[in-house]
Amino acid sequence: MIDTHSHIYSVEFDNDRHDVILRAKSVGIEHIILPNVDSKTLPLMLALEAENPNYCHAAIGLHPTSIAENYETELTLVRSELERRNWIAIGEIGIDLYWDKTFLVEQVKAFKTQIEWALEYNLPVIIHVRDSFRETMNALLPYKNLGLKGVFHSFTGNYDEATEILNFGGFLLGINGIVTFKNSGLSETIQQLKLENLIIETDSPYLTPAPYRGKRNESAYVDFVCEKLAAIFAKNKEYVAEITTQNAKRLFSL
Repeated sequence: MIDTHSHIYSVEFDNDRHDVILRAKSVGIEHIILPNVDSKTLPLMLALEAENPNYCHAAIGLHPTSIAENYETELTLVRSELERRNWIAIGEIGIDLYWDKTFLVEQVKAFKTQIEWALEYNLPVIIHVRDSFRETMNALLPYKNLGLKGVFHSFTGNYDEATEILNFGGFLLGINGIVTFKNSGLSETIQQLKLENLIIETDSPYLTPAPYRGKRNESAYVDFVCEKLAAIFAKNKEYVAEITTQNAKRLFSL
């Protein structure tokens, strides 16, 4: 399996990060992808990647909730990092209107700028969408049929939204612990999709799957996501792990 979205570089893991990696390996996780948030998280993420070469893979990007008046300074850092070295993806980027709508215009500008960089560097994008599906799709529209690829991380939408994303071309849906929540309704949506369109993730330390909901999430718990998908598609877990791993390897060139 591959945990395609994990923030295990964050302070929540300072006391047992090494054990978290060992537990991930023990359940069969081959790679962990680390999306960036902003300039504060960058050194933490790079340190973890350096300690776990060819296992933890860093992405570079500016998260929408970190966009404020100084967002252009933050974007300058993202650009300089893109020029400095190779990255697995550009992310985590997108639009988040759940917490605050103050910087919507700036969020859209930063999102589009980073999409253009993804096209320039031929990298997949890791897209964060929260209370912003229509705004996100409108922002993406100018880049249709240009070879853009990526994942809609932490997908929680309905079937029509899933279809719109998949029809855009180049995108997969990232499924995490939310699929195990009893009242999420996500299982019913996923049932109508194909496994070939999905990858699995944790979003550690957030969105912990049942049976550990309410506790800190970690990469090993992607196993529960895989288990739930196996139940939804009436396949064995090994098959789901194999297909979602192949999907992730293609998208991220692993």
